[in-house]
Amino acid sequence: MSALPTGGRDPQHNGAKAPSGTLQSVGRALRVLETIAASPCGVTAKRLAAELDLTLPTTYHLLTTLVEAGHVVHLTDQHVFALGYKARFLGQALSRQLAVQPEIAGAIRRLHQHADAAAYYAIYRDTEVVIAHVEDSDRRPRVQPLDVGFHQASHATAFGKIMLAAMEPQQRARYLEQAGMVPCTPSTIRTPAALEEHLSHVRQSQIALEIAEFQPGLACMASPVFDPAGCVTASVAISLPIAEFRARRWAVERAVRQGAVRVTRSLVTSSAG
Repeated sequence: MSALPTGGRDPQHNGAKAPSGTLQSVGRALRVLETIAASPCGVTAKRLAAELDLTLPTTYHLLTTLVEAGHVVHLTDQHVFALGYKARFLGQALSRQLAVQPEIAGAIRRLHQHADAAAYYAIYRDTEVVIAHVEDSDRRPRVQPLDVGFHQASHATAFGKIMLAAMEPQQRARYLEQAGMVPCTPSTIRTPAALEEHLSHVRQSQIALEIAEFQPGLACMASPVFDPAGCVTASVAISLPIAEFRARRWAVERAVRQGAVRVTRSLVTSSAG
């Protein structure tokens, strides 16, 4: 799968203006942190400066601040900077904030068991589509990087397509303009026009399917979850190797639809209570 965007060039150096009301130094520090997080073995200050189009003194100032705050550590023996231990706290805090009701977790667990596949629950959070819960096992592991907090590539994932299909056209256009349509694989839908046509079928069938659009060899299927007012508020999804998905396609679809119904009922019941 193609690498998903993490940091990005400094607006001051690529001709773009930083959004009004933001602090440039904070934005730079966050991009440094994101770039370090994307590196499996840490990264040197020179590489950070080159990737983010920053001067080396500015890069060292930002790194010193992040090291003092505990979000970055300097591995002197390897001459690289890596994530600090406070980053783990942030990840744990996000998981706590995204935690779902026990009834919803139970419904996703049943979907995992009935579909014999890793199962996912995605929600709207602010303006993002975010995975809030995953049920998997050693035999049916979740797809990396589809973990709690994942919020990218909605145009290439089944659960993301469900959520995009439910948006108003203007809302969807704004979302895609901001998020982009990064090609994860050669099969990824790459243009808004093609995606609009695809999403019209998703709305009609209440099922979203992607075959090798997010990762080669992977198939995902999703169905919408409705709130008490009848609006799409979440989606449930599964992932399987393509060959196995095709062999069990209709049984898997039945399990996905039933899983979405169970979660919808849980939301309606909790709202009534």
